[in-house]
Amino acid sequence: MWYYEKKLQYPVRVRECNPRLAKFLIEQYGGADGELAAALRYLNQRYSIPDKVIGLLTDIGTEEFAHLEMIATMVYKLTKDATPEQIKESGLGAHYVNHDNALFYENASGTPWTASYIQAKGDPIADIYEDIAAEEKARATYQWIINMSDDPELNDGLKYLREREVVHSQRFREAAEILKEERGKKVFF
Repeated sequence: MWYYEKKLQYPVRVRECNPRLAKFLIEQYGGADGELAAALRYLNQRYSIPDKVIGLLTDIGTEEFAHLEMIATMVYKLTKDATPEQIKESGLGAHYVNHDNALFYENASGTPWTASYIQAKGDPIADIYEDIAAEEKARATYQWIINMSDDPELNDGLKYLREREVVHSQRFREAAEILKEERGKKVFF
């Protein structure tokens, strides 16, 4: 059972309507290295990973859904007052034609999200290293979005998300060491 508190993990503020910036943020909504792919990857991998790290995958996977909600809120706030002309000028014209202002799981280029973004090898060490790479790619993407943004209020939330990716990467690195140690132990029956 879950208790849902109706507030974001971290406050989301934007200075002004900016559909161009929203287009970049959509990458973290439905892109290969975005929050949806990360959440589903980690929650799926829990079923083939040793008990010592299942909780970590559960914790980080569910937190990624909180990050997805933050990204959705950012995109909504950046586009809610945009005119169709502004949407078109930002490169979101095709999105608008298909979805109006509704969010859709796609990357910044408009390619729909696909399950092929989720990696699960079934080998705990291979999967955890994939998770480290996923967090580092997300961190880099957040930095590049920050570099493209001139909105200090939005950047505050983006910096929070970027730093959470660093923490997740560190936790997965710790899990990799646990898994390598476990792999080397003899099992007696």
